Amino acid sequence: MCKGLSSLPASCVERAMELKERLRSILLKSHWNKSCSKMGQNKPTLEECLGWKQSFEKLLSSKYGLCAFTAFLVSEFSEENISFYFACEDYRNTKSPAKLSAKAQKIYDEFIGFDAPREINIDHETRDITRANIQEPSTDAFDPAQHKIYMLMAKDCYPRFLRSQAYGDLVCQAKPSATATKKP
Repeated sequence: MCKGLSSLPASCVERAMELKERLRSILLKSHWNKSCSKMGQNKPTLEECLGWKQSFEKLLSSKYGLCAFTAFLVSEFSEENISFYFACEDYRNTKSPAKLSAKAQKIYDEFIGFDAPREINIDHETRDITRANIQEPSTDAFDPAQHKIYMLMAKDCYPRFLRSQAYGDLVCQAKPSATATKKP
C-alpha cells in the first residue's frame, strides 16, 4: 500500500515542491508567455513558418518563431537554454562596466553554479572557464558557455521542434501570405 509523501526522504519532497513551483512560475509568470500572448490573433504567415526551417538563426530572429520555440522548450522542460542564451545577450549589451559584476554573478548563480535552479547542461571545463571569466567580468565572460548552449539548441532542440506536432500545427494554422491571397 502506498504510504504517500511521508515515505519519501525530505530532500525528494523538497525537490518535487521546487519543481512544481518552477513549472507554475514558468507557465504563469514567464515573460515569454506574456510577450507571446500580446501577439494575440496575429499569426505568422505560412511563408514565415516555412522560413524557420531554413536556419535556427532565422527562427530566433522571428518574434513569433522565438515564442513558438520557447513554448516548445517549456513543454520539454528545457527552457533554461533559451533563457540563458538571452540572459547572455542582455549581459553582453550591458553598457555600464559597474553593472557587469552583479549581472555576471546573477547569471552564474541562476544557470551555471552548483545546484543552480535553472542549471544548463555544459561540461565541467566550460563551467570552470566561465567561473574564472566572471572573476574579472567582461562582456564576453559567458561566450564559451553561450556557444555550447547555442550549439545544443541548434543541433538538438531545433530539429526536434521542426519535427514536433506543435510546429506542424503552426504550419497548418498559419495564415496565407498577403501575396498569396491577392488574385491576379
